[in-house]
Amino acid sequence: MALHIVLALSLIETLVLAGVLWHWAKAVPGARLLTVFLLGVATWIVSNELPNWFGPATMPWALRLGATIPMTSAAFLHFSVRFCGLEERLRPGVFVAYGVALATMLLTWIVPPGEFIHFPAFTGVEWVLVPHLAGWIASMVWALLAAAGVAVLLYRLWRTDDARERRQLAAVAVSCGWGLVCASGYGFAALGIPWYPWQVLAMPAYPVILVYGILRYQVFVANAWARRALAWTLLVGLGLLSVPLTLLLPLDSRWLSGAAVAVVCLALNGPVRRIAERIVYPGGTASATDLQAWRDALAAAPSWEALESSATELLSKRVGLRVDVRVNRTDDVTEDGSPMLICRASGTGWATSLRGWDSAPPGPRHLAELFAGVLTEACGRLQQAALAEQRERERQLQARLAELGALAASVAHDLRNPLNIIAMAVATTPPDVRREVAGQVGRISHLAEDLLDYAKPWQVRPVAVDAALQVREAARHTPEVEIGRGLDETLTLHADPMRFAQAIGNLLSNARAAPGVRRVLVDAERDGAQVHLHVCDDGAGVPADLRERLFEPFASRSPAGTGLGLAIVARIMAAHGGSVRLAERPPWNTCFTLTFPAAS
Repeated sequence: MALHIVLALSLIETLVLAGVLWHWAKAVPGARLLTVFLLGVATWIVSNELPNWFGPATMPWALRLGATIPMTSAAFLHFSVRFCGLEERLRPGVFVAYGVALATMLLTWIVPPGEFIHFPAFTGVEWVLVPHLAGWIASMVWALLAAAGVAVLLYRLWRTDDARERRQLAAVAVSCGWGLVCASGYGFAALGIPWYPWQVLAMPAYPVILVYGILRYQVFVANAWARRALAWTLLVGLGLLSVPLTLLLPLDSRWLSGAAVAVVCLALNGPVRRIAERIVYPGGTASATDLQAWRDALAAAPSWEALESSATELLSKRVGLRVDVRVNRTDDVTEDGSPMLICRASGTGWATSLRGWDSAPPGPRHLAELFAGVLTEACGRLQQAALAEQRERERQLQARLAELGALAASVAHDLRNPLNIIAMAVATTPPDVRREVAGQVGRISHLAEDLLDYAKPWQVRPVAVDAALQVREAARHTPEVEIGRGLDETLTLHADPMRFAQAIGNLLSNARAAPGVRRVLVDAERDGAQVHLHVCDDGAGVPADLRERLFEPFASRSPAGTGLGLAIVARIMAAHGGSVRLAERPPWNTCFTLTFPAAS
């Protein structure tokens, strides 16, 4: 009975794993051939068990199914050749193998390969297949083709230097040895040896070892499945072992005995899962203390650069190799090809990905995945801290702007009367004096207006705006301004029309007033979900000492400027959810780029 249960379990496992392997076929070279091999193993199990399930009438069908075993070995040889990347060199040999297997199968269909008999040593098994001459020939062909497949694997194992490939090949070779040992139990009956086939009881592990040995390094989610399956298997086994112990308890009720077994399983749940994790991820487990130490170390990072540096040091030290951690960055390539852990903002949270870990064992990779979870928590905390700091800065800025606005309003009001008196007082002076005074009065008035505009609270009301039309309107009376090709057609973006015109006007005025300017260019381009608007000039450029504070109040590259034009542009862009920056666009010496969200 034990053999029937074991073979039925092996059949179910083989079919399920064949389906799993077919699902992940794109990730594993030759996976579909290995699926065919597993189906062949399932066919062999059915051929041995069919008379035991449905009686002697099914023996002819069982013999025909058993005759397909050479084709199963040919499929395994083909898989080994493709898995090792040797198909171009060994394709003729693969064709020969299929030809020999097909001829052998046809032979055993014509000549009976054997018969089913009662073999007393196989306790609990009613019918056992014993081969005749044709059956021995089929068995020899099966063994030779299987040995050829293993030889291909061992050859590749000897030739390759890739650590991951060596581990995969070793796992497949070990599984083949395991399967051979399990199947050899039926040789006792074929040779008339009166021994019970104990090794067949290990058959359920064969397809698991074979498939998991391959998927372990190709489809890493298989390791999570294996950990859960191993944990549940250990728990069930311990639960079954604890059942006899309940007989020692003074409990007459079956319900109480069952409750005692459940309590034992619950108590062992945590330790068993940790043991399973250590088995599946050797060297890749992290205790609660380790996770907390990582959290504490990453929480101390005051900036994104410090967080990235700390994460790189912690993970590299733990896995024993150089790991480049990238946090909140767009570049994802390393110069030396070292493994990377990338963490970026994604929607409302943070997402991580691993690059360059293909040759890493599951243990270190699992450690990297655990560390990635801790890193996302640290990124979330740092982001919240940065947002809180930004809100505090904005609050302080608004408070200062309110004070500045009150002061500016008072100063502007107090200046108007003296300026009017000065303007009237010079009415009878010579024309050159009137022009000079009028220019200075106008400059002071403009400064007061800019100061009031910068300091007062205001909001934007974005609507769909044709940027090309707005720019042409702003540059209509300035012949030195050129319009680029990006504005030849309609370019729609979301902006407050008045503030958009003000920003463009300020940049054009800034460019025209800069020293040495002869030409000004306004151009635009769309980049995905954004629109970039460029205002460039061929002037003397921005002095190096002014670049860092260019968008701060009262910073100007023009001697006659108020120093508030670019600061107002920066406020306008921030209110639109965009930005303004000093860009490099040769051959232009100065170029300001406005970035707007595109119209939806």
